[in-house]
Amino acid sequence: MLGNDPWEYSLHIPNDVRAVTVCRRTLRLILTVHGLIGLVDVAELLATELVSNAVRHTEGPAALRVCWSGDGVLRIGAWDADPSPPEPPLAFGADVDAEDGRGLALVRACADGWGWQPREQGKYVWCDVARERQAA
Repeated sequence: MLGNDPWEYSLHIPNDVRAVTVCRRTLRLILTVHGLIGLVDVAELLATELVSNAVRHTEGPAALRVCWSGDGVLRIGAWDADPSPPEPPLAFGADVDAEDGRGLALVRACADGWGWQPREQGKYVWCDVARERQAA
């Protein structure tokens, strides 16, 4: 079913750590049915970090958004109700005892790009993964 047609899914979740597993399994299913099984491992890792941050650092609801551009780029994003920008990612090995910042460092290292955008209510943190990774 692999195609070049764009698609998008959103999963709204409560502020509950169990929602991270729900998001990860839902993402695996979405990518599998769209023929992007080669992106599953990295996409699950990235989505887990983004959704974990959204649930861990806020008190309200959150959402996972997954978009296929149709031209070979998968965008994974997490929305949360806190408008504060994410903490800048640490460099790998910068502080192995740090409590925060390692998740976004992992996102920065594993994604082809990442960023964040303020929203009317909260913020949206996203990362991109290119289809070329599927062959690797």
